[in-house]
Amino acid sequence: MTTNQIVDSSFTAIINAPIEKIDIPSWCFNLSETEYQGCSPAHIAAGFTTAPDGRRMSINVEIIGGSLMVQHYVETLGEKDHLILDSTSDVFTPTGRTTIHVTWELSAREIEPGKCEFTNRVRSNATDEFMTFIGKQGIPFDLFRSQRQPASIAHNQSETPLFAASIERAALKKN
Repeated sequence: MTTNQIVDSSFTAIINAPIEKIDIPSWCFNLSETEYQGCSPAHIAAGFTTAPDGRRMSINVEIIGGSLMVQHYVETLGEKDHLILDSTSDVFTPTGRTTIHVTWELSAREIEPGKCEFTNRVRSNATDEFMTFIGKQGIPFDLFRSQRQPASIAHNQSETPLFAASIERAALKKN
């Protein structure tokens, strides 16, 4: 764990679809708001656009641990079975607005014909802005991290099987 890492959480679920029908970037960048909301009660809104440099971007709005987050996930790796997104995410807390850096990694690997293991990994790190933000409030980083981790981990664990089911539906709709 790096010194400014808040959480590194990874969970798996089964996708009952052939690996050749799975296209995680296509799923992510065409995910309807209703489908996104169905993957967690904490999910508020989703959309997609492009970053200033032209790369694809997924915008997700959710509440984790009582804080509203607006995530600006920019594609850094986009393979059909592996997607990595990076975001400097806005975090709205009762004491103000700050940012954290989040890396969201989704992957699938075939475990037998017609069956894949999906992995949903989320890593978050404090930005310099965030460290200043909690420092001004007298909150030690280790205390913040220990209180934030359970909410972040529980959120990832609960959304992983629902993301897998959504990716499976998208895969099986294709001809």
